[in-house]
Amino acid sequence: MSKPQRHVFVCTQNRPPNHPRGSCAAKNSSAVLQAFWGELQKRNAYETVAITYSGCLGPCDGGPNVLVYPEGVLYSGVSPADVPEIFTSHLEGGVVVERLVAPEAAWS
Repeated sequence: MSKPQRHVFVCTQNRPPNHPRGSCAAKNSSAVLQAFWGELQKRNAYETVAITYSGCLGPCDGGPNVLVYPEGVLYSGVSPADVPEIFTSHLEGGVVVERLVAPEAAWS
């Protein structure tokens, strides 16, 4: 396996219904993860991009959350429909999708 240029983490944290923090799983993060894996396969990008599901990435109320390294960009409110744009713009082109970037306060 080659070292990927970018590594994507998709939060799939699940919590009980009505949990005060909510969860990305309750906001359809599994569909987001499946969309990333689908794009990876469609674009045959296995040598350049790694996609991994993860536990909590922090700002649960803004999920589904997606974290891209090495830049450390946190996307929030990601839907399956956003995945092709993230793939084309950021993962392949190196240009962050600003409309989906989590607010700086998410890191506090």
